[in-house]
Amino acid sequence: MIIHIVHGVNLDRLGVRQNEFYGNHSLEERIPILKGWLNKNWPNVELRFFQSNLEGEVVNYLNDNDKPKNAFLVNPGAFTHSSVAIADSVAGLKAKVLEVHLSHTYAREAYRRGSLLAAFTCGTISGLGWEGYRLGIDALIGLHDRN
Repeated sequence: MIIHIVHGVNLDRLGVRQNEFYGNHSLEERIPILKGWLNKNWPNVELRFFQSNLEGEVVNYLNDNDKPKNAFLVNPGAFTHSSVAIADSVAGLKAKVLEVHLSHTYAREAYRRGSLLAAFTCGTISGLGWEGYRLGIDALIGLHDRN
């Protein structure tokens, strides 16, 4: 099984912008930690990471990697609330998709409380910081093993 962690707009700026919401760690700092945890607990599962600030690149990545043994953990960033294109892509995927957010989107501005993708995912984790990623990976493995 391959789990693709897909990061959308501005998530390349983690550790630099709005640390009160997103924490002090960059993707480059957190990826090895997630991979180490995964290798220890799930050695037969591979993690792949992708980040883009361009909507079409996110759509292409999702569509190009939609395979039966794959799953997606997606943090779309602001695309969550604005991208019909990404939502349409997620709606058409055969692979499981779980949405994750570092910040507690439901406790923030009103426009952040809605997700265009949520109706097409198997769940959403919001507000647990990087622990949400670990929980999301566990959930996707569990859902995949049931099929």
